[in-house]
Amino acid sequence: MFETIVIATDGSESVQRAVDVALDLARRFEAEVHTISIVDTDEIESSPERLQDEMERALKDQAEEALTDVVASTDLDVTTSVRVGRPATEIREYAEAHDADLVAMGTRGRHGENRFLLGSVAERIVRTCPMPVLTVRQLAADETL
Repeated sequence: MFETIVIATDGSESVQRAVDVALDLARRFEAEVHTISIVDTDEIESSPERLQDEMERALKDQAEEALTDVVASTDLDVTTSVRVGRPATEIREYAEAHDADLVAMGTRGRHGENRFLLGSVAERIVRTCPMPVLTVRQLAADETL
């Protein structure tokens, strides 16, 4: 059913449950796993011009760390990729280019902790991605499965 799963991560705590669920699915279906983290060009462009290069390096380091965390959390082989651009576009294009059967992601990332429903990136992916999208919300401290 699932041969290739793309996991989108920004390394935030709210994404960890989505990573765990996606890795469990990959294990069950013996699927190929890709994990991707995006350096958001809007973040870079909104910073003062004199700091943009430093901001981009810091965001790339943060993205690499997020991918390292996914790889360290599993015994599966994981292909990693850091891309620079608009997150929803980059995730969708990566999934299409790798013929993914599923894109998995959290509903709220680093910037969406206070959003009411889906984070804006998750919402755009759900609306525009041609393959199934699994969104997983983080449980509140008082919730259990």
